[in-house]
Amino acid sequence: MLYTLEVIPLPVSDIDRSRDFYRDRVGFHVDIDQEVMPGMRIVQLTPPGSGCSIALGDTIWETMEGPRPAPGSYQGLQLCVTDIKAAHAELLERGLEISEPVRYAPDDGATFMYFRDPDGNGWAVQEYRRRSTQPLHKVLADLAGAG
Repeated sequence: MLYTLEVIPLPVSDIDRSRDFYRDRVGFHVDIDQEVMPGMRIVQLTPPGSGCSIALGDTIWETMEGPRPAPGSYQGLQLCVTDIKAAHAELLERGLEISEPVRYAPDDGATFMYFRDPDGNGWAVQEYRRRSTQPLHKVLADLAGAG
């Protein structure tokens, strides 16, 4: 059985403000913005090239057991790019407040920059240059074929 991570519900206080932020500032694609069942609106957004989306909803948490996470309580969400300087320039051009890239080591995968959404959910953007020649979907397909 394969298990794919495809959607992460994200706690936010204002769905429209968050949708606009992720669409306009971060460049995510709006896949769904509708009432999926009576009283439950879902906005699903996907980063360009990603197989995993985020879902914003005002009542989405009522369908799950356990405590409801507070808006802004998610930290360490991570995006990967092949060229962090180009990504930094693009995000600044979109009006996103983002840190300068920080290289923690000379290795591929050791350069990061950071931003927060309007509620304070924290994101990292990691440069992983290897993905320009070895896209994740191809690596995973090769692994699945070998197994």
